[in-house]
Amino acid sequence: MTVEILQPHGFCAGVENALRKASRLLDALQASPADGRPQTVYCLHEIVHNELVISKLRARGMVFVDSLSQVPEFSTVMFSAHGVGPTVRAEAENRNLRVVDATCPFVERVHRAARDFAERGLRVVVIGHAGHAEVRGLVGEAKNPVVVDRFPHPALPAIPAGDKSAPLGVVSQTTMNADDVDRIVQGIRRCYQVESTAEVCRATKERQDAVKNFGGDALLVLGSANSSNTLRLCEVARCRTFRAGTLEEVARLDFSGVERLGVTSGASTPEDFFAAAVELLRKRKE
Repeated sequence: MTVEILQPHGFCAGVENALRKASRLLDALQASPADGRPQTVYCLHEIVHNELVISKLRARGMVFVDSLSQVPEFSTVMFSAHGVGPTVRAEAENRNLRVVDATCPFVERVHRAARDFAERGLRVVVIGHAGHAEVRGLVGEAKNPVVVDRFPHPALPAIPAGDKSAPLGVVSQTTMNADDVDRIVQGIRRCYQVESTAEVCRATKERQDAVKNFGGDALLVLGSANSSNTLRLCEVARCRTFRAGTLEEVARLDFSGVERLGVTSGASTPEDFFAAAVELLRKRKE
């Protein structure tokens, strides 16, 4: 079995920025605390969706919470790379929390677009997976937003046939399947008056394009099961596909009949794990 590494793969700039901020914050508050005692660093939701990254940060003392109510007043809290809505920011200010914002710059750009659409009176449509951390933040930017992951979708407002007067402002979760986003936008445009900034981020598209262009007979995507960008890589592959988030999972995979195996990883998957997985695969084929 030949093992072929796909490029690009692994951390995107947004993930690197978030983890750099987390590391610096832990160093500053724990290695040299002002009062002589290490301070707890809280993070609202997983900073990125990768179990290995989260495990390492937990080992360094970071505490992950699902709500700001779990963070004591006057504490330090990080916002994850997925971003948060304005009500969360207001709550942090009201509770006197010191905020370190690790929101991905591309995600913040989508927030600005959603705010602009809402301020101009357009009904905001978010193309994304309801419940995903990024989408939960985006819907907070507008009143009565609509979240869709396909078209047609029952959540879209009903309008008379041929009437395109209802204006919609369309944005997208940055880690969606790029082809799906294009199809959904085209479908919405057929029925509504639309302004759209909907697109996936460049890192997502580049990784998906590399997968779609791979011509081998099987693909291994390294990343966690709760990582949207990892799962989308599995979706767009045009061959037999495997996913693994740990070396133990890689070791259990059955590659019987595979002659040419491509290996890639989600944008939140650490490179040291990727390298170890590739080494394991190459030893296994010898």
